[in-house]
Amino acid sequence: MRISAIRNEVALMFIVGVICVTTSCRSRSNVETPASNEPSAAEDVAQADQLYKQREDLVRVRQGIILLHQALIAEPGNYDALWRVGKFNYYLATHTDNSAERDKAFRDGIETGKTAVKLQGGKPEGHFWLGANYGGSAQSSTLAGLATTDDIRNEMETVLRLNEGYQDGSAYMVLGLVYLQAPKFVGGDSQKAVEEMERGLRFGKTNAFLRLHLAEAYLKVGRTAEARQQLNAIISMTPDQNYLPEYKEAVAEAHKLLEKT
Repeated sequence: MRISAIRNEVALMFIVGVICVTTSCRSRSNVETPASNEPSAAEDVAQADQLYKQREDLVRVRQGIILLHQALIAEPGNYDALWRVGKFNYYLATHTDNSAERDKAFRDGIETGKTAVKLQGGKPEGHFWLGANYGGSAQSSTLAGLATTDDIRNEMETVLRLNEGYQDGSAYMVLGLVYLQAPKFVGGDSQKAVEEMERGLRFGKTNAFLRLHLAEAYLKVGRTAEARQQLNAIISMTPDQNYLPEYKEAVAEAHKLLEKT
């Protein structure tokens, strides 16, 4: 994360250096204008991705969000930065203990997600992370009314039309959670939750959270043996190295559910 004060100091040192050179080399009439050392939007995005790999430390996630917004200042229509803001904010919102930070993160994720979808509506990333932030905000009592089950469902169904296997079948998982958690009078249906998540397993055999929520759905419909099978599969699987933080969380939850069943 760059700090403006440091940039100013570096710029001042550079100017002083140029003055020294021009006064000692009077035979040169012109001095070449130095190329800008400012990182590009693409470099900011790449650096943010490196920080996200350390996301168990929320400081790194916050730093990544700052870099992504910095990229958007330089290049407002940068789709790669826009959808990542939604992704980073979703992780931050679902892991912070600060309710104000959580609410702000969900709002930021939703706003940038809407912009990403407007710019590149034919790509799945913007729709997925917009829908994920809709889902997170819908579960937050202080953000009631910011999103509806229809908003979440519409985004995830769009993801499935564009790339059914995106995020290892996670769109099916989110749709399943909508059916699992919504009251019956607004479309909640545990059996439909099972059906959606079972479809997702075609793409998400190593998606630990998909298996975890499928186990929860199985328990809701009385299929205890199948729930235990999914929970044991989580614990015994070889995790995807790109999703180790999520895998650790899923394993912890799987052990808790196994104790109850």
